[in-house]
Amino acid sequence: MTTASVKTKSGMSALSLVYCGMFAALMMIGANITSFVPFLVVGGVPITLQTFFAVLAGLLLGSRLGAISMTVYMVVGLAGAPVFAKFHGGFGAILLPTFGFIVSFILVAYVVGKIVEKYGSLRSYIVAGLVGLVVNYVFGTNWMYAAFKLWSAAPEAFSYAVAWAWMVPPLPKDILLSILAGIFGHRMYRVLKVRRAH
Repeated sequence: MTTASVKTKSGMSALSLVYCGMFAALMMIGANITSFVPFLVVGGVPITLQTFFAVLAGLLLGSRLGAISMTVYMVVGLAGAPVFAKFHGGFGAILLPTFGFIVSFILVAYVVGKIVEKYGSLRSYIVAGLVGLVVNYVFGTNWMYAAFKLWSAAPEAFSYAVAWAWMVPPLPKDILLSILAGIFGHRMYRVLKVRRAH
């Protein structure tokens, strides 16, 4: 069976599949970067590069392929592969308060991709990166708050304000990386000429 026929039946080329797999792998590395750089743990909380790679997936692959690559990452982890932060994996991860951030990566890539599909300037890429960060924080933090209140044992004196306070340590890093992702993504897209799938 030729590559062209595979594309006709699946709607994705072999190269698209490679890109999706590559970003799924990058997400695994980004989730566990503290295994190689231990000082990126703040207050016992690992500061990962997942948001950076989720944003970059949307910038380089577009909304459809970017979202697919993040979905692949999530499904691989739920299937049992230790690809989530701290090398966690398995369907039980869906009950973790932080699982909302993993779901948010799909939305991040999709929203970021939609923005740059419509606007191709460097400014648009940077804005898209920051919008993706907002999506990640809003969705993930609200999921975490709901999880602690509904099915997970909430820490003492836990509140909505506390949930957001936990997001302060990684925020400066994520803002900087989102801006850098926009700059890098704009440059790499022009160099590699990645074909977007609308």
